Amino acid sequence: MVAGRVQSISQDESLPLLHDHRRDVEHTTRPLTTSSATPLPKAQLTTLCIIRLVDPIAYCQIFPYINEFISYLNIADEPSQIGFYSGLVESSFAIAQLCSIYQWTKLSNTVGRRPVIMFGTLGVAIATVYFGISRSLTEIILSRCLAGIFAGTIAVIHSVLAEITDSTNQSLAFPIYGLFWPLGSILGPLMGGSLSNPAAKYPQYFANTIFSIHPYLLPCIVAGSLSFGAVILCWFCLKETLPPKRPPSIHKVDVMYDEGNEQVDDYRESMGAKDLLSISRIRALSLSSFALSFNGTAFDVLFVLFCYSPIKGGGLGFSASQIGFSLATAGTSSALIQLFFMPSVLRRYKLVDIYNVCIAFWPIVFAILPVLNLIARSGSNHGELDAQSTSLLWLGIITTLALSRVACLAYSVNMILVKEAAPNAMDLATLNGLVQCFMCLSRAISPAVVGAIFSISVEYNLLGGYFWSLFMVICCLVGCVMGKGISVGADLQENQKHEPSTRSMYGAFE
Repeated sequence: MVAGRVQSISQDESLPLLHDHRRDVEHTTRPLTTSSATPLPKAQLTTLCIIRLVDPIAYCQIFPYINEFISYLNIADEPSQIGFYSGLVESSFAIAQLCSIYQWTKLSNTVGRRPVIMFGTLGVAIATVYFGISRSLTEIILSRCLAGIFAGTIAVIHSVLAEITDSTNQSLAFPIYGLFWPLGSILGPLMGGSLSNPAAKYPQYFANTIFSIHPYLLPCIVAGSLSFGAVILCWFCLKETLPPKRPPSIHKVDVMYDEGNEQVDDYRESMGAKDLLSISRIRALSLSSFALSFNGTAFDVLFVLFCYSPIKGGGLGFSASQIGFSLATAGTSSALIQLFFMPSVLRRYKLVDIYNVCIAFWPIVFAILPVLNLIARSGSNHGELDAQSTSLLWLGIITTLALSRVACLAYSVNMILVKEAAPNAMDLATLNGLVQCFMCLSRAISPAVVGAIFSISVEYNLLGGYFWSLFMVICCLVGCVMGKGISVGADLQENQKHEPSTRSMYGAFE
C-alpha cells in the first residue's frame, strides 16, 4: 500500500519538478548535463526574471547619489563621516531583510509562493518612493528598513525557480535568471546617476517643481513604477508552485536504496533550521554564503566610496554620473559573462570547482583598487588627469570591474548548490531562507564595517590610506578557505550514499 502511494506521488504531473537527490551529489561533483532536458516553463521563468530585474534597479539606483544625498541633508558634520552614514543606510536594509526573510519563507509554505512574491514586490515599490521624499537620516533609514523587509521575499523567488526546474535544465535556467541581476545593476546606477537632481541637470523640464525640493525623488519614482509593473505581471503570469500538502508531520523524502540497490520507502518529519545546519554540507554552504555576500557587498560599498573620495583622499574624485557609468560597466561585463560564458562552464566543470574559482578572484579585485588611485595621483594636475593617465585609469577600472563580475558568478552557482543540498522538496524554501539569512546577516554587517574601516584608513592615513584594501584581501582569503568546506561536505555526502549503515533518520544527508 505504501509502495503504491509512493508510485502515485512520483507520477503526479501536477507536482513541481522535484529532483532526485541521489544524483545531486553527482551533479555537484560532476558537470551538469543538458541531454534530454525537461522543457522550461517559459512564462514562469520570464516572470521571475522580470522580478529579478526590478529588484536590483530599486536597490542599486541609490548608489551613485547616496553620498551626495547625505551631504545635501547635512547629516554628516565632516566629509570623512559620509562613508560611515552611507554604510549605516545600507546596513539598515540588510538588517531588516535578515529579520523578515525566514518569516517570508514560512509564510510561503502556508499561503503560497505567489501572494508572498506579489506583496513583497509591491512593498519594495512603495518603500522606494518613500526614500526619495525622505528629509532626515531617520526617514532614510526607515524607508530602507521597509524596503529590506519586503525584499526578504527573495528566498521565496529562489524557491520558485528551483521548483520549476530540475537537474536537466538548470544549467540553462539559472544563468538566464542570474543574468537579470547584472542587467538591473546596469539600469539602476544609470538611472540614479542620470535622474538624480533633475532640477539642476535639466532645468528646462524640472525647474521650480517638486524635484527642486526633493532632488533625488525622480529616480525613486521610476524605480518604484517598474516594481509596481512587476506586480501586475505576477498577477497575470505567475503560477503557484507550492508542493501539495502532505499528511501532518509526515513528508515524502526522495527514494532511498538499501544494500541490494532495492527501492525502499522513506518518510520523515520536515526539517527545521537547526536540523539543516547539522548537515555538514549545508553548514559549509551557509558559512561560505556569508563570506561571499560579505565580500560582494563590501565591494559595492567600497567601490562607490573609493570613486567618490577625492584623489588626495585615496579615491578617484568621480561625480555621480561617472560613478553610475562605472557601475553600468560592471553590470555590462556581468551580463555578457552570464549570457555567453556561464552555461558552457556549468556543463563542462564541477559546480564546487566553479564556485571556488570564482570566489578566488575577490582578493585580486581588492588588491588592484589602490593601484587605480596611484595612477590617478601620478597623472593629476590641479585636479585634472592627462589623456594618457585617463586612458590607463579607465582601462584599470574596466579590468577591475570585469574581474569582480567573474567573482560574482559565484552567486549563480550558489543558488544551484543550495537547491541540490535540500534534503527534500518540502525543505527547499526553508533552506533557501536559511542561506539567505546568512547572506543578509553579512550584508547587515559589511557596509558599516567596511565604511568605518575606509574612513579610519583615510583619516589616520593607515598604510598610506590603503589599510581598507589589506583588510578586505584578508577577508576574501578567509572566504576562499570557507568555500573549500563545501567540497569536503559533498565528498562526505557521496561516501555516505554508498554506506547504508551510516544513514540515520535523515538518510544520506546528515
